[in-house]
Amino acid sequence: MPTPSSFDYAIIRVVPRVEREEFINAGVVLFCVNHRYLGARTALDEDRLRALAPDADVEAIRGHLESFLRVSTGGRNAGPIGQLPQKERWHWLVAPRSTIIQTGPVHAGLCETPDKALEHLLDRVVRVKRPA
Repeated sequence: MPTPSSFDYAIIRVVPRVEREEFINAGVVLFCVNHRYLGARTALDEDRLRALAPDADVEAIRGHLESFLRVSTGGRNAGPIGQLPQKERWHWLVAPRSTIIQTGPVHAGLCETPDKALEHLLDRVVRVKRPA
């Protein structure tokens, strides 16, 4: 049986009106040193966003969320930040900011497979279960 590895993660938040400090969870970014893993997943609930901010520019917000995915993956298509080493990209992604896209505090966990841990966190803290 594989030994669990520690990881750090942060929730990606959409803050449509920064001055109001209201937000919805829209993704997760996860970093696991032992697995050399940095990944992000997003799941923007447009209905919840529109309930919070009817005038929100959903396409612009989707574009900003995409940048988190590109930077976590890294490479030329992710711009200068995406070409930094994994650990530096992680720190850039979770750095405090006062913009429409922010990350919450960094938390820790244990996992055997970072991809599965990321999906589990996305299900638990981002995707809203609605009654049938």
